[in-house]
Amino acid sequence: MRHTACLALAVALSGGPALAGSPLPFDVGGPFELTDQHGDTRTDESYRGKPALLFFGYAQCQSICSVALPRMAEAVDLLDEAGAEVQPILITVDPARDTPEALAAAAPDMHPRLSALTGSDAALAAARKSYRVESKRIGEDVDGPIYAHGSFIYLLGPDGEVLSLMPPVLAPERMAEITLGYLK
Repeated sequence: MRHTACLALAVALSGGPALAGSPLPFDVGGPFELTDQHGDTRTDESYRGKPALLFFGYAQCQSICSVALPRMAEAVDLLDEAGAEVQPILITVDPARDTPEALAAAAPDMHPRLSALTGSDAALAAARKSYRVESKRIGEDVDGPIYAHGSFIYLLGPDGEVLSLMPPVLAPERMAEITLGYLK
């Protein structure tokens, strides 16, 4: 009963029907073409061949990103210890400040293998649309703009398919456990 209610809520929130053969009850994920912190073009195809954890946020975020990114990084380390190499990915919602140079400085502090992606407003909007991520500038503080944005961590399979969505407050151990469950 509880699972059915959650599925119904997810479908209602998604604005779309369940997809046959999809692990999720709605269509999510898709192609993107962005620039990483080294100035190299990266597409969704660049990450094929191994699983990934993907998060939409920004380097200067003092809210949910400061919780989600360290937990995601710790889960990646736990997965490494379990013999499962998972690629951590951040797609920015703040391209004005998250330039390749700024991301190159910030990414190693988040995780040494983090692929931090930015791009044009249009390219980032297309990526957000594919992953059903909303982002809105809601204010300003002394460090710059503040954004409200989607906060799920997406588990991508080696083929790029979204296998699961995880809340950013999930313990790293549980995030790693869920990820391993999908990889077996």
